[in-house]
Amino acid sequence: MNSFASQVKQELSEINNLKDKSLVRSELLGYLITSERNEFTTESQYNINRYGKLLNNVGENDYSIVVKGNKFTIKPKRKIEVSEEIETEEQFQALMRGSFLAKGSITNPKTSYHLEIIFSNPSNAQLVLNLLQKYSFEFSMVERNYKSVIYISSGDEISRFLAFIGANKSMLNFEETRVLKEVGNNVNRIVNFETANLNKTISSAVKQIEDIKLIKSKKKFNMLSEGEQELAELRLANPEVNLTKLGELATPQLTKSGVAHRMANITKLAKDLRK
Repeated sequence: MNSFASQVKQELSEINNLKDKSLVRSELLGYLITSERNEFTTESQYNINRYGKLLNNVGENDYSIVVKGNKFTIKPKRKIEVSEEIETEEQFQALMRGSFLAKGSITNPKTSYHLEIIFSNPSNAQLVLNLLQKYSFEFSMVERNYKSVIYISSGDEISRFLAFIGANKSMLNFEETRVLKEVGNNVNRIVNFETANLNKTISSAVKQIEDIKLIKSKKKFNMLSEGEQELAELRLANPEVNLTKLGELATPQLTKSGVAHRMANITKLAKDLRK
């Protein structure tokens, strides 16, 4: 599990709402509806402790904890069953918190935006999807490896969902990373745009200088008008500037289209001389 997903689950595991039995049952139900197995496995010590506290809170304390490698597994001695009607927004928030803790994942926002929850039972996935849509979340569902996956890939939606299930600190970190990433992307776009324009300017200037030098070498410079000759000399002296700047250096100043027109005449003469 990547560090950001671990951070989110740790924050959720530390939420102090265990005095409200209704929310405890709702969150535990969220865990249970993601899987058809009567045990829970995770690599997070915070998560396994949270699940154990939920079980203890509803009187289900007859279970064992098995540690194998970096995985923790809670194995109840009997089938865990929770009956809770999800009627309030707080209950649904607890349900989704439990489902995310059980089978949810989220990518590091530095790389991409994607949050998903996996369900073994497609009926449970559809039920949760319908409830999410009731709260205006734009989750989608896909089948993967014989399981149902509900997911969102919108930064705005992920941020809202994290806040909804109580991961407020993680939501703020997510938003901070998004802002920095967007600023970086905008800077890159600007740099790339300016670099492309500079390369285009240099490429055009090199061709124009070649044309002017050819005309001079053929001793046909006097075939150009006075304005074209002035512009040619300005180009030779200022190979790095674009057409707009070149026009500003002329006397009188020229518009970009005026410079382009005179350069077109210079190019045409050089083309004729190459024949």
